[in-house]
Amino acid sequence: MNKLFNTKNIIKLLAVLFLTITVVSCQRDGSTEEDDLPQEELTNIVLLVTEDGTSSTISYDYSIGAGGIPTIPLTDGKTYTVEAKFRNGNEDATGEIVDAKDEHFLIFDFPKSNISIQRLDGGDLRADGKRVGLKTKWTVVKAVDGTAPLLKLTLIHSPQSVNDAKSGTAWGSVVGGETDAEATYNLSN
Repeated sequence: MNKLFNTKNIIKLLAVLFLTITVVSCQRDGSTEEDDLPQEELTNIVLLVTEDGTSSTISYDYSIGAGGIPTIPLTDGKTYTVEAKFRNGNEDATGEIVDAKDEHFLIFDFPKSNISIQRLDGGDLRADGKRVGLKTKWTVVKAVDGTAPLLKLTLIHSPQSVNDAKSGTAWGSVVGGETDAEATYNLSN
């Protein structure tokens, strides 16, 4: 009995108890703070691009982590209606973003192009009166305004605040939050 309660055994027991408490306390508790659309569950970001005045919609599918970058051809002086769809395998996850619109915001960055963005998300306004950006109107001033033009599209989760105005080369900016998904599309004329 004396060996059971010696100092070494008590220290070992306290170390195991400490590790157990630490591991359990670091796990997610299922609270509303938890990301409802974790990045590892999104497999594709699809842009549906329709040149205004036409009925032809072309789909540009970016596979997250698979490599390969789709190229979107745009014509200077034209406008396009663009819808962003998010997929988890064969399942459309866009509805989850709409359902949790106050927790999401899209940033459209065109570092080597001159393109204006207008957010068109119908009645799907966030509580702050801003639109997520799932449906947008692109006005192309100059699609190719430098070497290797591209669109970097970023879905932000739980930003503290959002601004849909242009900031540098990006349409939209946030304070806080984290990236749920990110895609890159090449642009051409």
